[in-house]
Amino acid sequence: MLWNVTKVEYMHNGHMACPGCGASLSMRHALKALGEETVVIIPACCWSIIGGIFPTSALSVPALHVPFATAAACASGVRRALLAQGREKVTVMVWAGDGGTFDIGLQALSGAADRKEDFLYVCYDNEAYMNTGVQQSSATPGGAWTSTTPGGKEMDFSKKDMFGIIKNHHPSYLATASVGHPEDFYAKFVKAYAKRGFRFLHLLSVCPPGWRIDSQDSVRIARMAVESGIFPLLEFEAGGEVRQTVIPENPIPVNDYIKAQERFRNMGAEEIKALQATIDERNRRLLQHA
Repeated sequence: MLWNVTKVEYMHNGHMACPGCGASLSMRHALKALGEETVVIIPACCWSIIGGIFPTSALSVPALHVPFATAAACASGVRRALLAQGREKVTVMVWAGDGGTFDIGLQALSGAADRKEDFLYVCYDNEAYMNTGVQQSSATPGGAWTSTTPGGKEMDFSKKDMFGIIKNHHPSYLATASVGHPEDFYAKFVKAYAKRGFRFLHLLSVCPPGWRIDSQDSVRIARMAVESGIFPLLEFEAGGEVRQTVIPENPIPVNDYIKAQERFRNMGAEEIKALQATIDERNRRLLQHA
């Protein structure tokens, strides 16, 4: 697939992200797809810090920082205000972590999705509350170390199915994406930009300190998540079926992904085997609709 990415930068030097941060790389790509007529709504998350402390900002588009639980509600208000001004072409984008999406912001998110509010909600999912010290969230996968689960999150408590939750709200567009596959990532943002109504993009966002990996391995780990089936790249459009947009040509064992990260150091062979069986079954179902 050939794609044309603007050379204009809407995210600049001087941001405060950690080296190898998937959330900062994702924001850079996202804004290149959406363009300068974008307003970014940011609840409490890593990006509350990454963007810079007032009055400075690493973004050249307007950014509104809002309380943890209110991102979708605030985005609804911003969209209505823009409509009242006749500025329909401006894209309103929520940029929230998994804590503000899967957990603390879920009520406002569900309400906005149910009302079919016209904005794009992006969850950059680094699988824990990274900004406050790597605490477990409902997006944390089973077996992963966090500062509140030093022995690893219990396997009985698997990651919340946010894709399924949002799909049941009947959005106009829903997809998963990863900077490890930038063409797919960019194409999905372009498609989300072109649509109206409630849109949701779920990004896997590698966090080197929280995942206990070397920062230079961020993109490699992101690709491994897709190649192992841990994070399939999916797309759903209103009235259609869920489809897999990238099918790995050379799938890798789940064990390779797990062993590449220190946060899974306490997972045993039987737990990894059980996880592989779960992923294999999910992939089998996905391929039926490919």
